[in-house]
Amino acid sequence: MGLLAIGTPLAWPEAKTKADQVRKWGIEQLLAVWNRAKGKERDMLLWGDEIEYLVVKFDDKDRKVRLSLRQADILAALAADEELSKKGGCVPDLQIVSRNTDKLPVFHPEFGRFMLESTPGKPWGIGFKDLLDVEPNMKWRRQIAKDHMEANEGPITLTTFPRLGTKDDFTCPHFPPSGDKLRSQFLPDEIANPHIRFPTLAANIRARRGRKVEINVPIFKDLNTPIPFKDPTVNYNLHNWPEDDDVRNGAAKDDHVYMDAMAFGMGSCCLQITFQAKNITEGRKLYDQLSPLGPIMLALTAATPIYKGFLVDTDVRWNQISKAVDDRTVEELGERPLKHDRWRIPKSRYASNSTYISLDPRLRPEYHDPDLVIDPAIQEHLVVGGMDPLLATHFAHLFIRDPIVVFSEDLNHLDLDQTNHFENIQSTNWQHIRFKPPPADADIGWRVEFRPMEIQMTDFENAAFSIFIVLVTRAILSFELNFYIPIPRTTENMETAHNRDAVLTDRFYFRRDPFPPRAVKMNGSASGTTTPMMLPSRSPTPTGPIEDEYALMSIDEIINGRTESYDDGLPGFPGLIPLVESYLNSVNVDVETRCDLARYLDLIRKRASGQLWTGAKWMREFVRSHKEYKGDSVVGEGLCYDLLREVEKVEMLGWGGEGPMFKVGAEMKLAAVDGEPARTRREHAFVSSSGKPL
Repeated sequence: MGLLAIGTPLAWPEAKTKADQVRKWGIEQLLAVWNRAKGKERDMLLWGDEIEYLVVKFDDKDRKVRLSLRQADILAALAADEELSKKGGCVPDLQIVSRNTDKLPVFHPEFGRFMLESTPGKPWGIGFKDLLDVEPNMKWRRQIAKDHMEANEGPITLTTFPRLGTKDDFTCPHFPPSGDKLRSQFLPDEIANPHIRFPTLAANIRARRGRKVEINVPIFKDLNTPIPFKDPTVNYNLHNWPEDDDVRNGAAKDDHVYMDAMAFGMGSCCLQITFQAKNITEGRKLYDQLSPLGPIMLALTAATPIYKGFLVDTDVRWNQISKAVDDRTVEELGERPLKHDRWRIPKSRYASNSTYISLDPRLRPEYHDPDLVIDPAIQEHLVVGGMDPLLATHFAHLFIRDPIVVFSEDLNHLDLDQTNHFENIQSTNWQHIRFKPPPADADIGWRVEFRPMEIQMTDFENAAFSIFIVLVTRAILSFELNFYIPIPRTTENMETAHNRDAVLTDRFYFRRDPFPPRAVKMNGSASGTTTPMMLPSRSPTPTGPIEDEYALMSIDEIINGRTESYDDGLPGFPGLIPLVESYLNSVNVDVETRCDLARYLDLIRKRASGQLWTGAKWMREFVRSHKEYKGDSVVGEGLCYDLLREVEKVEMLGWGGEGPMFKVGAEMKLAAVDGEPARTRREHAFVSSSGKPL
């Protein structure tokens, strides 16, 4: 999250009057960065991961688990640790952190007072030693955090707390729901980080929108789930705030779990990877080529089957966060004709990408989003200032948004050596891939942030997905791979990724032919072997029907490859893992390192094929096979306690650093779902890489 600015925030009515000034000054700062840094070169690609934790507190006597709101105390304890301070410190928000050594990881606050963010102490390189250091570093970070918590607290890597927003005391300390900022009937204002930016962000999103945010997640219909399901936690008789009318006006939908506050989304944890490119050209290429991979990795890391104490019929977090920060007005949503606002805006400010930005001759006009909304005056100003039209279009799209948090002190004068106004809008466009210009006050290059992945329960899994996406970027650049598909297809894929068990049951649009227009030698095949093979030359930049360039594929085909040819005779898709293996062959990795990396790739391979379950599926089946579960979609307090204790045990055991995975285990009977008769399923239990059960 970075350092948090301090100042006097403006309430929305006043902030709205300053929006044009912030946009104008933000564009001037962007042009200043562009002119300073457009030729910046770096020696090599660097990257970093970002892990977010929930801090939970276990009550073993009463079999309860609550969110601990001690974020500030934990960070203070980390900063006050003399041994950590001697090594340079690790909490830059509270102390001066020395970067003369590569020692300690870094910890930051996050939106929720129950969250911590951690990053490595220095960027990772692309050397294989760095790749193999990722998992131990993640384990070290978790241990450092744990060491500065109370004995009954722990850092858990789940996307959401399963009972956030229930009617019981799910936080410690407990606060009653509601408050002037969130105005939620489920959550207290005290659940958010008290730094003035966060409550102001929540309040101004609500005020700009003209009502509370509206999050409805379809309920998972089990044997005893009421039909229709009416969220029993909703109080239709509250009259504390004007926005309490929302539920009386239909905000809570039948057969859905209803949530009404930003914290339900921004209180989610994820795994993010940021790449520093060698130069702007490489950065723009990575931004484009990673975009179609986003929905695939979202589905592959699915880990969010529970909201507000209920099993839901989706597996990932993305749309819930999107709705939690959706500040669009009724006019921008298309619910009323435009009168006061300038545009109808198709997506929330937290959404999948809507632009491609690389000056790549393979980028066809047909790939662009036909519904893209831009500010033409901003686009023209950027072009006049020297930026090429394609990148100018990207930023002109981001800058259709209003700044949400405006500090009065920032409006006194424009400082072109800073990027505060630019980042005000850039950083609140939460797209699944983010293109990040160099900051004004640090010797850092052009960066690309990969944002869609769900946090995983274990450090082994988080390391595996981090290493995999890094190796994919190496294959993209080494083999000049082309994953372009039309942006609307990626948007559709993001929706598909939310489906229950999408990784196994759904198909995603993906480019059939990723290779450049020449022969490419691959030391691998779709089956994952290392037999050299030659892939045929392809035609130059395609000019035929755009629909011929992509097809619907399973995630197994995308990750592991498709051996069958297409109907038109073109070879099947090679698979991302065989492409990564070919890259590894091309750089002559030693056998020991290759074996170490294979453990991580094996997790990805088996997750895609269905041999290993996603975290979402494992949690859903843990709940459904629990002795206290009544087949009614309810995840009770005791069940939640047992679930989080099991998650904690899995990570603590670790199995010799190999990390637990999910594997088919004992049979069990599960109740009917969606009208299907009860049937025997297979329970996926945690096992080590060697097959030893936990």
